[in-house]
Amino acid sequence: MPFPLFDRSRLLVKPLAERQHDLTLDVLLPLNSPADFAHPSIPLIAERLTEARDRGAARILMMGAHVLRAGVQRHLIDLMERGLVSLVAMNGAGPIHDWEFARIGASTESVARYVRTGEFGLWRETGELNDAIRAGVTDGCGLGEAVGRAIAESNFPHKEVSVLAAAHRLGIPVTAHIGIGYDIIHEHPNADGAALGQASYTDFLVFAEHVRNLEGGVVLNFGTAVMGPEVYLKALAMARNVAHQEGKRIAKFTTAVFDLIPLDDDYHRQAAKTDPRYYYRPWKTILVRTVADGGESFYVQGDHRQTLPAVWRAAAGCD
Repeated sequence: MPFPLFDRSRLLVKPLAERQHDLTLDVLLPLNSPADFAHPSIPLIAERLTEARDRGAARILMMGAHVLRAGVQRHLIDLMERGLVSLVAMNGAGPIHDWEFARIGASTESVARYVRTGEFGLWRETGELNDAIRAGVTDGCGLGEAVGRAIAESNFPHKEVSVLAAAHRLGIPVTAHIGIGYDIIHEHPNADGAALGQASYTDFLVFAEHVRNLEGGVVLNFGTAVMGPEVYLKALAMARNVAHQEGKRIAKFTTAVFDLIPLDDDYHRQAAKTDPRYYYRPWKTILVRTVADGGESFYVQGDHRQTLPAVWRAAAGCD
């Protein structure tokens, strides 16, 4: 027996001009922002990135959407332009922030304010992302490519700071890994669950294919505690499955996690199951388990507004 469904035609969707934005382009850092963060691992990570680029191995950067809210878009774009990042993986909120910054020069709303009135996430121009994704699926694109193409081909006034548009211009994949119901565009009447699922699964396969080239490469994880580690883990299992059949290995590569959580100095061993941090996936998955056969890993604690520019400065200095 079918269960009743929410009738999305009853939703009142308002224009973004009526929303109070928490962030504007003022949050974006210039490339020459002051060097106010240092960590002994960062020069080594930068060296590994340049080595991986020179040998043609994967340079993967996984990130939570709050990395874009930290204002480091120009650093991300420059890393791609230098060839130091060959794939960017985001969750579903990443393309939303990127789209809004490019389109109106602002992003982010107060959940506490707008959930009370039922307005949270229901903004007309943001919902048009669903149309771009559906159009991209028709052409065989993944979610990241569909959104990047739409921004690049638009007349949005601030698309020069769009990470997805820059990736489209450079021919670099941005993959978006969604959970249905996680993102505000899923609230909208024009959300197409089949298209969203197809687009994000295409991105997962793009990601997994990229991981096949991880031997001698680098994986950077900026502030994604669930999406990044889980997508990476499954993709690595797939890539190693094929590699083993071909008599190859994907074992000697570098991983680095950048986050706010304090870890033990000996983060190369996972926490005990009695420690709540055992369930912190970046630690056990990215820093320990997947590099146990010959890789190396680093942990850098700090704010993304400081750590990502620090990686950029070190990597640019190695160029």
